[in-house]
Amino acid sequence: MSRISIIAIGSRGDVAPLTGLGAALQSAGHDVSVTAYSPFGAMITDCGLRFRELPAAIESTDDPARELAAFASPAGMRKLGNTILTADADEPADILLLSPFAELAGHPLAEAKSIPALGVRLQPISATSAYPPSVLGIRSLGRHGNRVIADAGAWFVDRLYGAVMAGFRRDLGLPKVSARKLRRLRTNADWPVLHGYSPLVAPRPVDWRPGLEVTGYWWPPTPTHWEPPDDLAAFLADGPPPVFVGLGSVMTTAARARELAGLFVRAAELTGSRMLVQSGWASLEAAGDGVLTIGDVPHDWLFPQTTAVAHHCGAGTAAAGLRAGVPSIALPGHGDSAFWARRLRELGACSAIIPQRRLTAERLATAIRGALDPGLKADTERIASEINSEDGIGQAISIIEKHLP
Repeated sequence: MSRISIIAIGSRGDVAPLTGLGAALQSAGHDVSVTAYSPFGAMITDCGLRFRELPAAIESTDDPARELAAFASPAGMRKLGNTILTADADEPADILLLSPFAELAGHPLAEAKSIPALGVRLQPISATSAYPPSVLGIRSLGRHGNRVIADAGAWFVDRLYGAVMAGFRRDLGLPKVSARKLRRLRTNADWPVLHGYSPLVAPRPVDWRPGLEVTGYWWPPTPTHWEPPDDLAAFLADGPPPVFVGLGSVMTTAARARELAGLFVRAAELTGSRMLVQSGWASLEAAGDGVLTIGDVPHDWLFPQTTAVAHHCGAGTAAAGLRAGVPSIALPGHGDSAFWARRLRELGACSAIIPQRRLTAERLATAIRGALDPGLKADTERIASEINSEDGIGQAISIIEKHLP
């Protein structure tokens, strides 16, 4: 039995797939712990995994842009890294699995423990000529431009956080090595990074180096004791399947949340659709005839009972829509959401892309009507069949076990 420590930094959509991978690793005979923010403790322990707690991340604020900038600043990454080192320094482990935001502290931690570390990512970040790094949210710059912007981004990250990583190394008693040199060493060693999404949705670029693998999706475990709230169960039983609308971990101001809730209700009225609005980190509260606001609900349970899913295109929500064979309406905001929105559209699983800054009730209503097209539904069901035949977790476990000491 090997001891595997997963460090999962991010929102629910970032953590949930790693609980699926962790639960499967535990079923394969390994001892697995997950380090994550405190709100996800119950989700992790319900999977039978040990939980290492980090202080809760923000979920709402009157100035989300400022808070996100503070999180991603060198000071923010130093604070995050120190909490990771505090939580995991004494955790017995034979290998670390690092989500992207965990890498800055995770690499020196693994080196200090003299154990291997693997990357676990839900989006493509590494340099390729096929497309720019997904987290930039920009369109293709051409084969040469895509690689140039990725290389420039890696240089910028090393410059921005170099002193932060140097501090972690100093605190752990490691020799002084620049962030740039450490990146070159990992690249030259074909440092393994597993990507938990379908190669059908985002094929592995032919110019990626060895060690960068696309395994297929890592589906979160279905909660064994979960039951839908009474109002949700009654709503679903009381009429035709609704449209789902949710913005996941998108943060916004209270005024913007009220505006969004109002336009969602108006779009339902314009289309004559019943609608479920997920409150999410934006704290949306929508009320109207045939409209119900809901909290967290397992997507694998809910989405097959809907006619369309309008969402922010986080990697996990986009994947859940594809898995359910339900047409999407893409409402991208920041980060990798624009990348996944384009992939959904190119796959033929999405009726429209409406950036959140351009969202209106009329545009959403038009997209809802398009999502109800029988041809689009048939295409999404075909895609779902192909994705559901993949074994992403099985492939990931096979690779991880090859790197165990």
